[in-house]
Amino acid sequence: MKTASIPAALPDYDRQPPYSMEAEISVIGGMLIDSDAVPKAVEIVDDSMFYREANRRLFRGMVRLFERGDVVDVITLNEELKVTSELDSAGGASYLAELLDAVPTAANIEYHARIVRDKALLRRLIDAASDIIRDVHDQGERTVEEVMDHAEQRVFRVAESHDRQGFVWIKEILWPTFEHIERLQESAGGITGVPTGFKDLDTMTTGLQKGDLIIVAGRPSMGKTSWVLNVAQSAAIEHNTTVAIFSLEMSKEQLVQRFLCAEGRVDAQKLRRGKMSPEEYQRLAAAAGHLNTAPLWIDDSPGSTV
Repeated sequence: MKTASIPAALPDYDRQPPYSMEAEISVIGGMLIDSDAVPKAVEIVDDSMFYREANRRLFRGMVRLFERGDVVDVITLNEELKVTSELDSAGGASYLAELLDAVPTAANIEYHARIVRDKALLRRLIDAASDIIRDVHDQGERTVEEVMDHAEQRVFRVAESHDRQGFVWIKEILWPTFEHIERLQESAGGITGVPTGFKDLDTMTTGLQKGDLIIVAGRPSMGKTSWVLNVAQSAAIEHNTTVAIFSLEMSKEQLVQRFLCAEGRVDAQKLRRGKMSPEEYQRLAAAAGHLNTAPLWIDDSPGSTV
């Protein structure tokens, strides 16, 4: 009788979580010796990203001083932690002195802060994976789809925390924005975005622009889906722009039929009834050739969420 093989070694879930004490010390020490380093660190990390509790308390104390407009140094931080009764739990005055000796410069604080952030994200990913494992074992009355949806949400939350950008100095945004304005000026009223295929609309909007959120609203059966598909078709076929379509109502086959009819200028009723003329069938075949190479992607997965 054959039996299922058991892996020789299972993952060791009791291992030390990922962290870099050197990077944490470099960030905390850098903030202590150079007050200009404080906003640089705050843009990248928050107190929850430090593994050692003492470093979390020190970071929070310096952020409080900075937000009040006070000087950030060993003396002011020492007094701040005394007021909040956190000095001992933050390592005491001796730990503050050790930090000054261990960190000679704050020049690389942004690089070290990103290491702290990345290690924290790995720990959060481990926590998410542990939650997912428990969730799978304790499925209860939930469907497999519900369990998978919860697992995706847990991982997405970790991914979203990685995208945290914080404050950006206006100087860093000003010139890229001005360059965009110069391109607009050079276009002299032309289409600067992705054309929709509707001339009057393109004249008003100068095309679909990056970063735009466009909501098409209307009563049922007023042609919202048809209009959106026409825009997608124009962008993909006429302008070779990659388009992704998420459909919660129509299947991918139904959407493709609509694209074929629109591109081949064939009556959809005739297609469904199989009563196309030879000329219409030829136009439909030609439309299939155009769509075959178009950068169009369709997802009709049920239960998709935003």
